[in-house]
Amino acid sequence: MVISRVLTVQIKIYKMIENYKNKILGFYKSHKRMPSYQEIMTLVGFKSKNAVYKLVNKLVEEGMVKKDSKGRLIPNKIIGEIPLLGLVEAGFPTAAEQENLDTMSIDEYLIGNKESTYMLEVKGDSMIDAGIREGDLVIAEWKKSEAKDGDIVIAQVDEGWTMKFFRKKGNKIWLEPANKNFKPIYPEYQLEIAAIVKGVIRKY
Repeated sequence: MVISRVLTVQIKIYKMIENYKNKILGFYKSHKRMPSYQEIMTLVGFKSKNAVYKLVNKLVEEGMVKKDSKGRLIPNKIIGEIPLLGLVEAGFPTAAEQENLDTMSIDEYLIGNKESTYMLEVKGDSMIDAGIREGDLVIAEWKKSEAKDGDIVIAQVDEGWTMKFFRKKGNKIWLEPANKNFKPIYPEYQLEIAAIVKGVIRKY
């Protein structure tokens, strides 16, 4: 129960900070510059510059922005885009060709709705056959509609949190692991779908 409450609070805090970040990014995209501290205070509805300083320090720690020699905010690379060069053959080898087709923002590729999206680090190997390993980061979108059969979901079941396939057949629902060493989970009295997994990040 303690872990469930902690995760719930963490999700609320994350969503609040993401909302602030989205407003700052929106300003940057519209004005082609980062907002001043006074403008941030207005954007996010803070009543003191001290709160703005704390938010800015948080964003600097995350690498979203950095400060110049005069303390003004400048965007970091995370705001920009990277080149999309083309296709790489994962079957039989072919002649390599580099063609700069477009640019792509990683955020835009992975995240549909920033205000309702967060990341979680995976612990355990119950979803390994779905290509999700311990230590991976999953991109999860806060549920805005009912989960569909086959969705990978973040769920609270009988006061515990887990990530599994959502299964539904008629009026019967359960959670299914992607590892033959784990058994399906049939809720005894509670099953609440909190989010739907949209992507996985793994660093080599």
